[in-house]
Amino acid sequence: MKVLAVLLAFLAVLISVVPIFTDCQSEGYMLTLENGKQVPMKCHWTAIAEIGLGVPAFFLGVFLFFSHNRETRIYIGLLGAILGVFIILFPTLLIGVCSSADHTCNIFMKPFLILAGSLVIVISLITTVVSFFRGKLPSAT
Repeated sequence: MKVLAVLLAFLAVLISVVPIFTDCQSEGYMLTLENGKQVPMKCHWTAIAEIGLGVPAFFLGVFLFFSHNRETRIYIGLLGAILGVFIILFPTLLIGVCSSADHTCNIFMKPFLILAGSLVIVISLITTVVSFFRGKLPSAT
């Protein structure tokens, strides 16, 4: 269970940091409005939102590492799975990334977040299932 906790915390750090360096604004691209004002593209706001998901996911990993209570681990796993779903939803449906297929956000950030969110879901569900059945099944002696 400690290995899963460390993996979850490590993924959460990557989810919080990687998008900031792979959005269009990090490459100097911004939208220019008709009045000349420049504003960040959608991928920048997705990167900011992923920080908001990565921080609680990191603390779930920390709590899982120190947790000894079966029920607590089950709830941490369920909450982690929900966070994983939102990690995937922000770059795909909720906020999105730029429409240009050759920008870094489409080439690297979006696939990375889909993969990382999927891994968070898998780790969280493994945590939930293992915690749920630990102590429930008869032990083979």
